[in-house]
Amino acid sequence: MGTARRGQPDWDRLFDIVAGQSGLFTAQQALEAGYSPQVLAHHVGAGRFHRVRRGIYRLVHFPAGEHEDLVAVWLWSEQQGVFSHQTALALHNLSDVLPSRMHLTLPAAWRQRRFRAPAGTVLHHADVGETERVWFGPIPGTSPRRTLLDCAAAQVSPDLLNQAIAQALSRGLILTSDLAGIQSAAQRP
Repeated sequence: MGTARRGQPDWDRLFDIVAGQSGLFTAQQALEAGYSPQVLAHHVGAGRFHRVRRGIYRLVHFPAGEHEDLVAVWLWSEQQGVFSHQTALALHNLSDVLPSRMHLTLPAAWRQRRFRAPAGTVLHHADVGETERVWFGPIPGTSPRRTLLDCAAAQVSPDLLNQAIAQALSRGLILTSDLAGIQSAAQRP
């Protein structure tokens, strides 16, 4: 990986970043690759970079990724969020859920932070351990067990939840010993 000299943009370093993020990058990542805000704005004006949302950009000629919309939201979360609930069900292909909004779980400590969530995003706050995370290409999601627990606690439709549980069991994604915890989470008010 190249290193950016002061005032000298390092294209290879920026490309290494975007290659793992479906062509997307943050203004901070660009700065770390030697792209000052002025140089970044120049490349946006020249049509090389596209501004996706405040502080998040896309390399125009990079092939579109499968989860590009999720990558943008994950980058917005400073790479701290984990896709969860119905979004994670869809990522795991569990049930027939077609989420109309993205569900993102942010660290519990972020509950006190004031910010505006991206449009179409539902935020949850909880600490998600490393063993409760799985990766879908460039983005993290909750593990099948954690996803089902979250959906049960959030009172997701019993039909969808039962379908997801049956599919997770048949695919070996959860154990029968996990069922009691999921059913208990569904019972909580």
